[in-house]
Amino acid sequence: MRWMKATLASIFVFSISWLGSAQAKEIEAAAFFSLADPQGQVHTLEDYKGRPLIIHFWATWCPYCKKLQPGLERIHLDNQDTDLAVLGISFNEDEGAEPQNVLQARGITFPTLIHGESAARAYGVPGTPTTVFIDRRGNKVWTTNISDPNNPKLKQAAAYILNQ
Repeated sequence: MRWMKATLASIFVFSISWLGSAQAKEIEAAAFFSLADPQGQVHTLEDYKGRPLIIHFWATWCPYCKKLQPGLERIHLDNQDTDLAVLGISFNEDEGAEPQNVLQARGITFPTLIHGESAARAYGVPGTPTTVFIDRRGNKVWTTNISDPNNPKLKQAAAYILNQ
C-alpha cells in the first residue's frame, strides 16, 4: 500500500511539474508560407486563418512519412464535417518526384503543397516526418516527429486545436 501511495505521489508531482513547464512555454505564431500545389494553385497560411491546421512536412522517399500518413488521413477523414484542415508540404525531393501521385497511390486524400523547402526552414523542420499543429489563432501548439500512425497523441492534439 505504501508503495502504491509513493508511486501515485511521484506521478502527481511529475505531472504538475511537466504541466507547469508546458504552460511556461512562450506562444509562437505559425510562420507564413506561400506554396503551390501540383496544379499550380498558390496556398498561404492566410488561407487557413481562423481554422485549426495540421501541417505534415514529408518527402516521397521517407519511409516514416509513408508509415504516418494513414494516421493523418484518418484524422482528415474523421474531421471532414469540421473546419480542421490537414495539409501536406513536400520538400527535399529527388528530381522528378511527383508527391501528389505518390499520395494518390497510397490512398491519401488530404492536399499537399510542393517545393516546400522555404516553409520547412521557416518552421525549423529538423527532418521528415515533422507534423505541426496550429490553433485557430495561428499559434503553433505542438510540433512532433512521431511516425506511428496509431499514436494517440496525434488525435489528442487534433482534438485540442479543434476545440480551442
